[in-house]
Amino acid sequence: MIAAIQAFITETLGPEFIDPPAFDLAGSFRDSSVSTPLIFILSPGADPANDFLRFAEEMKFGRKNEFISLGQGQGPKAEKMITEAMERGTWVLLQNCHLAESWMSTLEKIVDSILPEKVHRDFRLWLTSMPSEKFPVSVLQVGIKMTNEPPKGIKANLMRTYKSFDDAFFQISQKSDEWRKLLFGLAFFHAIVQERRKFGALGWNIPYEYNSSDLMISIRQLKMFLEEYQQVPYKLLQFLVGEINYGGRVTDDLDRRTLKSILMDYYSPSILANEYKFSGSGIYHQISDESLKAYLKYIRQLPINDHPEVFGLHENADMSSAEQETFNMFDTIVTLQPRVSSGKAQSRDMQISEVVNDILKKIVPFIDVKGKLGENSFSDSMTTVLTQEIVRYNRLLLVINSTLKELLKALRGLVVMSFDLEKLANSLFNNQIPDLWMQKSYPSLKPLSAWVTDLKLRLDFITSWLNVGGPAVYWISGFFFPQAFLTGVLQTFARKNRIPVDTVSFDFQVIDSDPDQIEEGPEDGVYIRGLFLEGAKWDPIKHQLGECKLKELFSEMPIVWLKPIANRKKPSRGFYDAPVYKTLTRAGTLSTTGHSTNYVLSIELPTDEEPSHWIKRGCALICSLNY
Repeated sequence: MIAAIQAFITETLGPEFIDPPAFDLAGSFRDSSVSTPLIFILSPGADPANDFLRFAEEMKFGRKNEFISLGQGQGPKAEKMITEAMERGTWVLLQNCHLAESWMSTLEKIVDSILPEKVHRDFRLWLTSMPSEKFPVSVLQVGIKMTNEPPKGIKANLMRTYKSFDDAFFQISQKSDEWRKLLFGLAFFHAIVQERRKFGALGWNIPYEYNSSDLMISIRQLKMFLEEYQQVPYKLLQFLVGEINYGGRVTDDLDRRTLKSILMDYYSPSILANEYKFSGSGIYHQISDESLKAYLKYIRQLPINDHPEVFGLHENADMSSAEQETFNMFDTIVTLQPRVSSGKAQSRDMQISEVVNDILKKIVPFIDVKGKLGENSFSDSMTTVLTQEIVRYNRLLLVINSTLKELLKALRGLVVMSFDLEKLANSLFNNQIPDLWMQKSYPSLKPLSAWVTDLKLRLDFITSWLNVGGPAVYWISGFFFPQAFLTGVLQTFARKNRIPVDTVSFDFQVIDSDPDQIEEGPEDGVYIRGLFLEGAKWDPIKHQLGECKLKELFSEMPIVWLKPIANRKKPSRGFYDAPVYKTLTRAGTLSTTGHSTNYVLSIELPTDEEPSHWIKRGCALICSLNY
């Protein structure tokens, strides 16, 4: 879809409307003056500091520039720096203005008070900032705006890195073979971790802003330790890159696992072999030439569009990436559509009223628990889980019913249409889940119509559990807070056997049976259903993980038996720890466990591949899809 829209724009308006202009720092400088600040608009993965310093050297300002990263307490220092620079005719770079929101009003006054006749003609004020509502509008209006997005694609990324080298730098180490090949591996690794972001949650749970400074410090360390050690200290280098330079940005434990798995392919002894392959097809490989010119020649013949295999991903990853990009674009378009209808079309208010009445018919006002909890035959732990789930769902149902009834009154003119009700009406009209509901809801990426259907199924599941008793197979996707359910299962086993609960953990067995054929649950533990595999599929013949089918983004996972065992030893081989997430975004708020709040648990699935294969595939189990 994106490619088709780009082709339409090119044909209708011209290619200049889709091709970003070249980054021209010298041209922007020529248009500036002492009262015209130069503003770098930051984007993930781009760091203009090196470009600024290089340009300062070219303009003979290498020793006549100062820079400071703004933050708490840095405002007065920056103000003094600007005042001195205006007198001396030097340059000042204020980095990360978006981190000093409270000082932005002072910056606005400083820029407004600059009088060209009283300031040295060589003075220039340079600013860097992420897009921020607090950045002064007047500074934006008078300033020259620039952005330098990171190169897109492995080829462009490698080319940018290697064009920053010269022949002297390329031959700087006495261990020339190790230096050249590890340098190439490091540059390739940098390109991989940056480009994986385009695959969304398949690439990284959280899109980290790796930039050229991470690569430069890693290159300096590589050079230093190659000179200081007789043998290449691989473990030390891997630790510095994987835990500090790049790993220091990582906040999700499972992203750190991915980072380390990728690093081992590009920063290990095996990379010194001539023609070492970075991908299964062999398109991306190590080269044995010694000159910088040979490396540049090899990089130029790499494909422009990266195949998912170079990232360790399945071909379907391209589809997932394109699909998400298209959904985001259409979400933006929907918010821009007109709010009125013309001709014989049904009015907007009538359409919203129909949606409201339809939801009120489908969704019960609340779950009635009077006299029912005491009649079930569950242990105390599972009764507590059920009670907590009912409380959470009733809170959501209360908000849904009260806001919908209030909206109906507002549409009829009986009460004032408040800002919150207007937002609710817009969401219903656009088939989106209202923010008022999401504040009390479970995580979900579904459109409103699918979300209502899903909510009804969840309520049926909870109501059936309350009225009839625990099911033989639990629908784990139907829980508001599945972690509490898992804890309840462990507590039930611990109380039954009178052992400490912290010595109990789950063993996992995949049951290749239809849920409808199972009439009762296991003696210990529970059967669960409702999970979907992304990045792989379950092979019922081999009874293990297998490669997913082409164009099949998700596959249904069979029943899994969560079997509590005391003092269980985790198997060391033949299994992949597949993380279970509530939604496809995988990201959430970082919890004290080091995992996202979107994370539920990890299930050990049999495999004949190395775990790193599935880690790079982004293989995970998902409770709820986005449709």
